[in-house]
Order: sequence, then structure tokens, then C-alpha cells
Amino acid sequence: MSREIVAGVDGSPESLAAADWAAREALHRGTGLRLVHAWRWEPLDLPLAQDPAHQQQMAGDVLREAESTIARRRPGVELSGEILPDSPVAALLSTEERAEMLVIGSRGYGALAGFLLGSYGQQIIAGATRPVVAVRARDGDEAEAEGGEIVVGQHGGPEDSAPALGFAFATAAARGASVRAVRAWNLPSLYTYSPGSMALADEAGGLVPYEEKALREALAPWRERYPDVPVKEHVELGSAGQVLLSSSGAARLLVVGRRARRGAIGTRIGSVAHAALHLAPCPVAVVPHE
Repeated sequence: MSREIVAGVDGSPESLAAADWAAREALHRGTGLRLVHAWRWEPLDLPLAQDPAHQQQMAGDVLREAESTIARRRPGVELSGEILPDSPVAALLSTEERAEMLVIGSRGYGALAGFLLGSYGQQIIAGATRPVVAVRARDGDEAEAEGGEIVVGQHGGPEDSAPALGFAFATAAARGASVRAVRAWNLPSLYTYSPGSMALADEAGGLVPYEEKALREALAPWRERYPDVPVKEHVELGSAGQVLLSSSGAARLLVVGRRARRGAIGTRIGSVAHAALHLAPCPVAVVPHE
């Protein structure tokens, strides 16, 4: 089954910006684009006449307008649309089997029209098994230019951030962009200090060379797979969220990982992804990993 990019639309400027971003990415990657609008008849607790047929027609109008807009802006994209009779979160997550990525607007309108009102966006990101890209209306103009820089966070060993690195390199290769790989580190606390861990740092020549070596090792397989993608290595002392945000001022896309394991109080998106989604000046891709 061929992969496609799936974008949620609800008629808001943010969702149209997300659909347009997804269309450009589909053209870069040579994939199809499917626009999805969630609609399900649920009577509202309001003293007014409620016509399911009229509301269904309104839902169809939302999808047709989005399709028409994207077809006009991106005439080369292979485009399809679908209304799914489910809640916004369940509807978009149901498309994952054939989705290469999900693209959502970072805000939306509400009630009947809405894909991403309130916590919907976070629920989609937290529940997804595919990368999810969040786009705001103001991200559109910046994304028009080709090339640029994809910023991606790297942590732990090579396997820990492999999905995020792979997504960043694939995106950069499709766009003709470069990758800035960012690794943040902190001084070990008294609780994490051990002679063994410090011995590894000593062997590398100190804490900074140790972190630089860890980043090089994580990047090695992706440099080999994408030899034409320029790479900048960035190692900085500080919290991961702060370092990533300070490095993404001119980025076309910020890519962060999210641990996909479910905790005792349910699935969460993690503090780094949360900071990026709220504060990054560019679209943010959240890539799940085990």
C-alpha cells in the first residue's frame, strides 16, 4: 500500500495552512495528499432547530473549499478528500495505516467545525504512531522558500533518536535543505554521578568531547544514507527544550522525538515536544519512538 500525507482540515486559517504545508511536502516527496474532515451528528444542548442534513452539507462545504484551495495553489499534487464520521482525534488517527505523516493546524475553530479545538491537537500527537507536524497560519510564507535548515534534537545513544533523525534527513533530502543536529547536555548531578560514567567522559577528553562524540555516532548512519545532505553539529550546555528553541530561529522545521510508551496516567507528549509546540517559531514535527 502506497503511503500518503494526511492533513486534517476544519475551515480555519490554521488548518488551511497545514493543508498547504502538507501539499508542498507531498510534492517534494512524490506522494499523494489526503485531506480529512471529521464530522459526526451530535445534537447540541441548545434551544435551536438542528438539521443533520444541513450540518452534513456544511461539513462537505468545509472539505470542498479546502480541496479547491489546495488544488489551485498546488496544481501538481495528487489530491483526495474524505469526511470521516467520528470524533476529530479518532478520525485522524484512523488514517495512520496508510499515512506517511499527519499534518494538523495548531489551532482551530470549535464545536461543529473543529479539528483542533482545545486539547485535540495534543491528543492526536500523543496517540499517533506516525510523525505529526503542527503548522500555524503564520508558518505559510516562511515555508515557501526552498532549502533552508531542518533542526532536529538528538539525545541518548544512536537508537534513541533514530526515528527523529531519519525523519529530519528524509525531509531535508526531499527539500534540498540542510540538517542542524542539536544535542543538549547538563552537568551530572550528585544522584547520577558515578566513577564509571565519568571515566567514559575522561576517555573522550572531557564532557564536551564526550557529547560531541555521541552526536557524531548517532549521525553516522544518516550521513551515509543521505550523503548529499549538509549537516551541522550543535552541542550545547542547557536543557533540551531551551537549546532546541534557541537553535531554531531560522529553521524551516523543528523535529523532536516523543517517547511512545504509555504511562500510568496515559500517553503524554513530553516536556520537550510540549515546549517546541508552544514556542517554536516554525512548524514542528513530533516523531514517536520506543
